[in-house]
This record gives sequence, structure tokens and C-alpha cells, in this order.
Amino acid sequence: MVEKADLFKNGKRLDGRGPMDLRPLKITAGVLDRAQGSALVEWGRNKVLAAVYGPHEVLPKHLADPPKAIINARYIMAPFSGQEEHGRSGPNRRSIEISKVAKHVFENAVLVDQFPKTMIDVHMEVLQSDGGTRVAGITAGAVALADAGIPLRDLPVGLSAGLIGEHMVLDLDKYEDNLGDSDMPMVILPRTGEILLSQMDGMLSRDDISKAFDMIFQGAQKVRDKQIEALRQSYERMAAQAQQGENNQ
Repeated sequence: MVEKADLFKNGKRLDGRGPMDLRPLKITAGVLDRAQGSALVEWGRNKVLAAVYGPHEVLPKHLADPPKAIINARYIMAPFSGQEEHGRSGPNRRSIEISKVAKHVFENAVLVDQFPKTMIDVHMEVLQSDGGTRVAGITAGAVALADAGIPLRDLPVGLSAGLIGEHMVLDLDKYEDNLGDSDMPMVILPRTGEILLSQMDGMLSRDDISKAFDMIFQGAQKVRDKQIEALRQSYERMAAQAQQGENNQ
């Protein structure tokens, strides 16, 4: 059994990472044929699938917003995603709360005024969980929106920092989240430095919060690079397929 004392020893975390190290991160865009945009994020042992549909007509029509699009965000954990509290299907209090904060993030990133009287659906499904699924889900949703061709002010990037004893660390896994002293997930727009989501579980001093902010902003650039690379590879695949289709005609 993992104990709190095991989480940080001799300058290293339980999995061998240093304080600023991210878990292995792989992002793949364009993984679903039937969605307008999609992405798979594999972050440590997390696996999160995101799909975007729309813009489409709002039904019932009276719910439509004449000046702009409505964002419908849905975060859910598959019943097989973890061995503990997620062993049933359907939404629970946590998934409803994360869906609401994800909706807020995407409403402030998408250029919604370009799609009046429509709705854009962003689905985030956690297939396997290991801590930090809300930031992984929002990061995946951002890539899926861009893959769908939805214009964004910037790609939202999610990342967390937290305190283990006296050590501030970046990108907490499930053991660190459960046994550590605090966890602070954030979503930012790296280009402008805007903070779209900031939550905190546990107690942090003002100095701790300032240090966590600095670490998250620094680490977010690495996540953003992965997002951009995933989109570039997706566009290159589509271009190659289109060229092959023209050559076969």
C-alpha cells in the first residue's frame, strides 16, 4: 500500500518524476470519423476521448441564443474507468460540476458570436482515470474543437499543481491527489495568460499559490506544444488522404 511518506523521497516522486515533470502525454486528433472533431488524450494512465458535434440547430428552438452559439459540454466517466467511485454509469454530482466548469471554459474560448442561434456539443469521456481527469478532459475538448474547425481565441490548456508535504509538484497523479496536502487544477489561455478555471482542494498559502501559478504557466507550454502537434499531424493525414483520392480518380 502506498503511504504519504512514499510520495516524495530524495528529490523524486513515487513514479520517479521531479517536481516539474509531467507524466507521459500523447494527444491524437481526428480519431472519430462520425464527429466533426475529436481527440484522444493519453496522459499518464489517463485516457480521455473528446468529440465535437456542431454547430447545429438548437432544439427546442426557443432555447437558442440569437447573438451567439450555445456550448453544451458533457464530462462523464465510463463505469470501467476506475476501480473505486466510478463503478456506475450515468452522471453524478462530480461529473455535473465538471461539465459546468468545462462549459464556462469553452464559452470563453470559442468565438461563439460567429455562430448565432446554434449549439456546439463537446463530449468528454474518461475511459481510464488516474488523477487530473478534469484538466485532461478540457485539454482534449479544446483539441477536438480545433479539429472541428471551430474558431477559438486560443487553445485552452489544463494542468494541475499541488503540495506534497513541503514540496510543490506539477501534474499530480491519483496517489498524489488522494494522499497529498492540496491540489489546484487550472485551465489557462497561454497566448493571453487568461485563467479560465482555478479550483483548489486543500489549503495553500499565498506563496504556495504564487509558486503553483508559475509552475502551471511554465508546464502549460509543453501541453500546448502537444496540442498543436496533434492538430498538425491530423491536418497532414487529411491532406494526404485527399491527395490520394485525387490520384485514384
